[in-house]
Amino acid sequence: MPVAVMASEDSRFLLHHGFDFEAIEKAAKHNMRKGEGKKHGASTISQQTAKNVFLWPGRSWTRKGFEVYFTALIELLWSKQRIMEVYLNSIEMGDAIYGVAACVQYNFDKQADQLSRADCALIAATLPNPRRFSSKFPSAYMRLRQQKIQHEMRYIPSFPKEGEDYDPRTASGGVYAK
Repeated sequence: MPVAVMASEDSRFLLHHGFDFEAIEKAAKHNMRKGEGKKHGASTISQQTAKNVFLWPGRSWTRKGFEVYFTALIELLWSKQRIMEVYLNSIEMGDAIYGVAACVQYNFDKQADQLSRADCALIAATLPNPRRFSSKFPSAYMRLRQQKIQHEMRYIPSFPKEGEDYDPRTASGGVYAK
């Protein structure tokens, strides 16, 4: 599931320290070009975790300021594995459904450790709007997103276990022990 979520939401999660400045720059350029059209965001998994766990819903500069503070704090104090664990357990996955395990139970009637690669990609495809998109009753659009995420998953390294760090020097995206 972590690899599917990274492929869908934050492919550079293992490389940045809470803020993906490349994604922020791309989103800013896109949003300036598009004017009032669909806005692109650049929130990382770390930022979304900070927002989900510590902050209130909505959008304001005050909340964004607190999000920056809490993102820096969790990146300093938590491992990438802990950030991912908290993210996967706190993310909204539907109306009154929080966490991937609850989503899997509700939508697939199985346990999270029984998910296939395709199931993980389908769940990740519902992000960032799981109230609008369903992994229980996926539309044709959702199936296309699922396929795209499965393709992108090939380029995401296996998620390191606690105590391992991602080694960006290896071409295969491997991990090495501390």
